[in-house]
Amino acid sequence: MSKASPGATFKSVSENRRAKHQYEILDSIECGMVLHGSEVKSLRNGRCSIEEAYARFKDGELWLVDCEIDEYRQATFWNHPTKRMRKLLLHRRELARFAGRAKERGLTLIPLRVYFTDRAVAKCVIALCKGRKLHDKREVLKKNDARREIDRAIKQRSRRV
Repeated sequence: MSKASPGATFKSVSENRRAKHQYEILDSIECGMVLHGSEVKSLRNGRCSIEEAYARFKDGELWLVDCEIDEYRQATFWNHPTKRMRKLLLHRRELARFAGRAKERGLTLIPLRVYFTDRAVAKCVIALCKGRKLHDKREVLKKNDARREIDRAIKQRSRRV
């Protein structure tokens, strides 16, 4: 699992919060993105949607599919198509490890977050996920509610003492 350095800062562009509810996240990895100039400008304005996006292996490379980056208005005729496939950049070892696990039955590659690093590089966090059934989603919600109630009770008790 690839993580940013402890002191690293980033500017979040888009986050897929629904993915944590709909999928069980098994592993995640940080990828670079190959973008056109107008896409970078649009990302800086926060005009990106990864709600319906997923990643796919094609010809030994990882591609981001259905990620919608809106057109940059000032780019005029140099603009990009909004829903084109975008290449994701990984080291060969990481790509081979992730490809092997992603081909297992029932596993999907879902983007969790798109952001800019402190060096102004566009990155995407891709997660290896397994879909949850309705009863699994309810169970997770119950556990989260119980955990929240316990935390509240501990907090109130510590205030009284």
